[in-house]
Amino acid sequence: MAGFSLQNRGGPRRPLRVLRTAATGLWGVPWCGASRALNDGKNDMQGLHLTADLYDCAADAVWLTDAERLAERCRGLTRASGLTLVDEKWHRFPDWNGQSGGVTGMILLAESHLAVHTWPERRGVTLDVYVCNFSADNSHKAIALMQGLEAAFAPARVQRERLLRGQADAPAATAGELVLESLTADAAYGFRFPERVLSQRTPYQHLELLRSPTLGLTLRLDGQYMTSEADEFFYHEAMAHPAALSHPAPRRLLVVGGGDGGLAEELLKHPTVEALVIAELDTAVLDVARTHLRRIHRGALDDPRVRVHAGDGAAFVAQTDERFDLVLLDLTDPETAAGPLYTAAFFRQVRAVLAPGGALVLHLGAPFFEAAQVRALLAALADVFHQVHPYGVTVPLYGAYWGLAVASDTLDPTTLQPEEATARLRERRITDLQFYNAELHPALFALPTFYRALLPTDGGAAASSAASRWGVPTSVQSPVQSSALT
Repeated sequence: MAGFSLQNRGGPRRPLRVLRTAATGLWGVPWCGASRALNDGKNDMQGLHLTADLYDCAADAVWLTDAERLAERCRGLTRASGLTLVDEKWHRFPDWNGQSGGVTGMILLAESHLAVHTWPERRGVTLDVYVCNFSADNSHKAIALMQGLEAAFAPARVQRERLLRGQADAPAATAGELVLESLTADAAYGFRFPERVLSQRTPYQHLELLRSPTLGLTLRLDGQYMTSEADEFFYHEAMAHPAALSHPAPRRLLVVGGGDGGLAEELLKHPTVEALVIAELDTAVLDVARTHLRRIHRGALDDPRVRVHAGDGAAFVAQTDERFDLVLLDLTDPETAAGPLYTAAFFRQVRAVLAPGGALVLHLGAPFFEAAQVRALLAALADVFHQVHPYGVTVPLYGAYWGLAVASDTLDPTTLQPEEATARLRERRITDLQFYNAELHPALFALPTFYRALLPTDGGAAASSAASRWGVPTSVQSPVQSSALT
């Protein structure tokens, strides 16, 4: 999932890099319980770091523009919290373009520091409090100070972060930086990376390569995990082979996005493939993949059957006269700038470039965490194609069970039984697989009940037929049967 199209930049799947809480009175643990949670009787955590970004503050504007009055208020709240003021420095920025300048300031504490910065033109404030807990637990004091500051500025919205720092016993040398990614506003996961190999701004996005003993080289675009050397086979095999093996002879394929080359590498394992087009907007992704990610694409980007179209994938689909047996959307997520490629309008354009018996393959997101998105995408697909077959796979790098779908007017991957799948894998001499196999094929389409509940229904004969075949009520039919017109 390393690329995208339609003048899009790989925005974060869920644009959150650190654990945050949004409810008043919470910093990862209740205010009153932070001290106990911090030390747990071991007294090995040496510091607590709290930050808060305050938006649309209702406090009088003077607290955002008057350095002396802001300093006085902060001194009072610091003393009230029980922290020890050692020194301070405050600075008011000059007015600019007719707007009052903001204030930046710091109070040096015996326990560490308080830092404040205001943006009066945005009615915003950033707060930063760190306290050392080596000789005594000052966590409750830091929390009290942050509570007081938030109350003083009266923000409409708050974004908080809480970080425990400085273990008495240093972490292992390979522990590395913990890089978190959110699944929702209140759920996150992450990995530690000892090494940042690359960080660069492309014409479209921020591209990073990180390395860890667990994942190997890992690609991120705009802070969003894309693929890693160690786990890429979960996503790429699951996206490529269910449809490609179900097709009797896939010859001409189109990947929209997919600049890391991992999906192309899987598809090229089918010897019937004569031509594969990768429509990737950001050539920097291709360059980085060629240089660093050979363990993922294994030379597929330079295979003679592959043609790279450097440009807008949506425009390519709209303008091409070619017809494809499979079109695969290996894109960033619908909430990013790739969103227009997850619409019924674009699905119709894809349908127009499919050869007879062809199919569209795409990922839908996490059915548990992004239920509304998955439901909407399945409905949009069913509005265009005669049949939609959702399936799922757990992808370690994405932190969740991930939804995918095969949409077609005629190709039905659920009819491929293990015996026939085994025969096709043998006939095509496909052996280099780590995830997909013939027995797994039908299991991918056996959906958990919560996922089934996201499938659209039309209440008609098609729904009854599908429900009968899958043995589920018509209200949760599977696969989705559509009334799309030819």
